[in-house]
Amino acid sequence: MQVAHQVLDKIPKVLKGIVFLLALVTSTSLMPVAELPAASWQTAFSLGFVSAVFDNIPLTKLCLEQGGYDWGMLAYTVGFGGSMIWFGSSAGVALSNMYPETKSVIAYVRNGWHVTLAYIIGFFALLLILGWNPQEISK
Repeated sequence: MQVAHQVLDKIPKVLKGIVFLLALVTSTSLMPVAELPAASWQTAFSLGFVSAVFDNIPLTKLCLEQGGYDWGMLAYTVGFGGSMIWFGSSAGVALSNMYPETKSVIAYVRNGWHVTLAYIIGFFALLLILGWNPQEISK
């Protein structure tokens, strides 16, 4: 009985998260894709930093609609980049709920500077080894 009560107590918090995520994804459908920066390795690289502060699901959706990206590189940038700050990744959010002291962005970046460095080194290593292989834009 106590377990059921604990589950019921968490439902409002879970629903808030679901509504927020749906709002983010829905908001991307309102953005004019034609006005986004052109797909390039530079844009993909910067998306890694953007995904650290803005959920990567809507970013990826926009890139899918726009086309012209190297999908392997894009997956790396939005996936890895989201880990540079705790609220950029689902895992970071889950861990910060367990360990609230991680919710300080300044402390997170100060103690996790190596994540940003690894992102930059990994990106350029992939770019040098595999190159930029964008998908053709279908019209």
